Amino acid sequence: MALLVLYTTLLLLLPFPSHSADPDPLQDFCIADLQGTPSLNGFPCKRASNVTSDDFFFDGLVQEGSTNNSFGSGATFGNVLAFPGVNTLGISMNRVDFAPGGTNPLHSHPRATESGVVVQGKLLVGFITTGNVFYSKNLTAGEVFVIPRGLMHFQMNVGQEKALLFTAFNSHLPGVVLASINLFGSRPSVPDDVLTKSFLVKKNVVDEIRSKFGG
Repeated sequence: MALLVLYTTLLLLLPFPSHSADPDPLQDFCIADLQGTPSLNGFPCKRASNVTSDDFFFDGLVQEGSTNNSFGSGATFGNVLAFPGVNTLGISMNRVDFAPGGTNPLHSHPRATESGVVVQGKLLVGFITTGNVFYSKNLTAGEVFVIPRGLMHFQMNVGQEKALLFTAFNSHLPGVVLASINLFGSRPSVPDDVLTKSFLVKKNVVDEIRSKFGG
């Protein structure tokens, strides 16, 4: 009995291994074959004989993203779908450009924690916890933030000029849930009664918001 207690205590005291949001890779690399069917560990691997140096490099974040939209922001993705080299490695990056006053609207990433660095401009960055607590701060070039996995958050350009942000995730495909589009632009539509009772508003208010998101 004493040995069992000692063994159990030692197990509880030992540090548990740290994991990224994705399963650990099973080999040095696995360049994604995007034509294949994804599994728990990611996309199937491109044949090693077909792998080239170019598979490990990505220039998709060089160009400024378009901000000519209702939100005044544009996200350029560097996840596995755009950069197959990150397949199974538990990492990806995005570039987000902001027009003056532009907003990367309320959203969450169900499969990853997000960190980011402001490269240009002044951004208000904020998130809301499951305890309904709001944290936010104005950041300028060189300052960094972190958003815990799955929490609703946003970034808004509060400066007079364009702003630029680079973000990183501990998943090769973090996913994104845009609150407004998911709720009011889904196919099929969320039932009116669910939305009116969730937001304590009349149906005409739901209809007006839905019309802005193609719902």
